[in-house]
Amino acid sequence: MLNRIKTRINRIPWQSLSDLRTIGLLIFLIIVLLVSWSGVKAIQSNYNLQKQIAVIQQQNSLQQLKNSNLNLQNGYYNTNQYLELMARQEFGLGQSGETELLVPKNVALAHLVPIISPTQSSFKANVHQSRYESNFEAWMDFFLHRQSSN
Repeated sequence: MLNRIKTRINRIPWQSLSDLRTIGLLIFLIIVLLVSWSGVKAIQSNYNLQKQIAVIQQQNSLQQLKNSNLNLQNGYYNTNQYLELMARQEFGLGQSGETELLVPKNVALAHLVPIISPTQSSFKANVHQSRYESNFEAWMDFFLHRQSSN
């Protein structure tokens, strides 16, 4: 094994390394590698800076949208429509010529539509489903281990 290494080292033309053209070529190769390495570092730093700029620009545009939204809300709060609405809700006021009707709570509750429980509503929804929809629901019930309402 040691002999093989020695023979390989002996095969290298050491005389050509002392040649001025070979030394110049090696120096040129080293300079090219150093310039390429610094160029890659510059490109990487520019890429990172571009990412930071993009993030900051997105944050800036988001903040501008929030500001415009707040300006629109402030504009709405200054309108007569909003002032009238708040006067009706908060103070029970109305415009001149309007009459206020007070309905007792039991009368109002008597005319409400009864609320259907979720199990009853899903059963009624299945009645009006097409064949494909009901088939899909049956498969979903099967895969999700739900109890079938049929």
